[in-house]
Amino acid sequence: MPEVVKVRLRESGKIAYYHTQELYLNQGDEVVVEGESGEEWAEVVSGPEIKERHVGVLHTAIGSAVGSREHSQGSAVRQCRRQAKESLRKVKRVVTAEDRKRWEENERKAREVFKTCLQKIKDKELPMKLVDAEYSFDRSRITLYFIAEERVDFRELVKDLAHLFKTRIEMRQIGARDEAKRLGGFGPCGRPLCCATFLKEFEPVTIRMAKEQRLSLDPGKVSGVCGRLLCCLMYECQTYREMGRRLPREGTKVITEQGEGEIVDLNILKQTVTVELKEGQKVEIPVEKLKRHRPSLRRRELRDRHRHPKSNPG
Repeated sequence: MPEVVKVRLRESGKIAYYHTQELYLNQGDEVVVEGESGEEWAEVVSGPEIKERHVGVLHTAIGSAVGSREHSQGSAVRQCRRQAKESLRKVKRVVTAEDRKRWEENERKAREVFKTCLQKIKDKELPMKLVDAEYSFDRSRITLYFIAEERVDFRELVKDLAHLFKTRIEMRQIGARDEAKRLGGFGPCGRPLCCATFLKEFEPVTIRMAKEQRLSLDPGKVSGVCGRLLCCLMYECQTYREMGRRLPREGTKVITEQGEGEIVDLNILKQTVTVELKEGQKVEIPVEKLKRHRPSLRRRELRDRHRHPKSNPG
């Protein structure tokens, strides 16, 4: 059974499975792999792991129909073994000193491309913001990342750059979050941006997540350097939801040791509620010490109406 490693491509950040070709690799090793249009630099994120019990993972990676009904489990394993070597892209070698020298040279050339492209965009008065320029590892392609609010006709720009640098030019429009991911920076927490370090996929973040965690809805406090909602709002959202279900809602009438009152605030993490007593005094009480909950008048009316609907006349 060929051994397979999971690698993260340095240029795109994508994670994929690759055939080791008998190379002994460990997590963290830097390697050169086969790419879509040439060689690419990558980092091994998990060591050799494909064995009999990983057939399902490999089946997904090679995109075959191994798991179809007409195959037994044993035949699926055998077919997986036959197809893996031909279907998976291969790790070509461990990064050498020459490879590192080429990478450094590519970064230097990319900075020159960026300056040249920036000037040409200015000369042509194109409504776009150039974010970054990147050489592919084998120098077969230059990728230019830009932001634009509307459609841009950059055909003449691409033609000029291709003629000047003698290679294929790829223009890629990105969003504000992708810009922050490429350029990096520091978040309000003082740490490097999550998207520039370990987040490789952007998940939807909504203002409802901030509301469920009872955070300030001030845009300056819930937005990142990209101007969009903080990605970290989703980290603890599920925990807040589960803990919030244990608490009564605001506006609920309750009876406490100090008397009857109404819940005016919740502390989800502490699992306490703030109750405003009839005298106007506010007290913070653990939810387990509430003697009983009594829904507000409006909620009781809705409940009673649901339980005892009025009969329609006629």
